Amino acid sequence: MASGIVAVVDYGMGNLRSVWQALVKVSGGQDVVVTAEPAVVTAAERVVFPGQGAMPDCMRELDARGLRAAVIEAARSKPFLGICIGQQMLFEHSEEGDVDGLGVFAGPVRRFPAKEMRTLSGDKLKVPHMGWNEVQQVKSHPLWRGIDDGARFYFVHSYFVDPADRTCVTGQTGYGIPFTSAVARDNIFAIQCHPEKSAQAGLALLANFIQWKP
Repeated sequence: MASGIVAVVDYGMGNLRSVWQALVKVSGGQDVVVTAEPAVVTAAERVVFPGQGAMPDCMRELDARGLRAAVIEAARSKPFLGICIGQQMLFEHSEEGDVDGLGVFAGPVRRFPAKEMRTLSGDKLKVPHMGWNEVQQVKSHPLWRGIDDGARFYFVHSYFVDPADRTCVTGQTGYGIPFTSAVARDNIFAIQCHPEKSAQAGLALLANFIQWKP
C-alpha cells in the first residue's frame, strides 16, 4: 500500500541516493521510496521531485517513463517538493535547449546573464553557480520553520526560475543578480538548491516537508 509513503520520483536523471538518505534520516519512520512507477507516485502521501542534468534530457526521460501526468497531478493534490531541476521543470519554458516544462507555474527558466556575472568589486563570477550561498526568506512558510533567514544552502546550477506571479516567490539568493531560489503555492514548495547536501538547514527543510500539512 503506497498511501503512507514519501515517493521520490526517479526519471533516470541523477543519483537520488543522497536525497533518499536525507529523507529517511528525518522521516520519523515513514516509508521513503525511490520510484519510476506512475501508480506509486499517484498513491503516495507526499512527493519529492528532484533531479539533475539538462532540462531537455530531463523532460524527455520523464515522458519516456510515462510520469508526466502523475507528477502534474501530485503537484495539484498533495504535499510536493521540487528540488533543483525539479523546481525548473515545474515552469512553462526553459532557455536551456528551448524546451517546454510542465507549466505548473507560469514563467520561464533563464540562464544567468554572462555580462552581469560580477561581484560587487567587479570580479567575474563563474557559471554554473556552484557552492554555498544564502537564501533570504522573502515570505514566511512552514518549510522555513527553525531555519534562520539568510541560512546557507548548497547550489549547483546555471539557470534559475523567473515566476510571472511574484506572489509565489518564497526565497531569494544573490549571485551577480538577485534570483528566485524558492517558490511556494498551496501544496507545492520548490527550491533551486540541494537541501540533501545543505547540512542542518537542508535537513530541517526536509523534516518540515515530512510534517507539512498544507
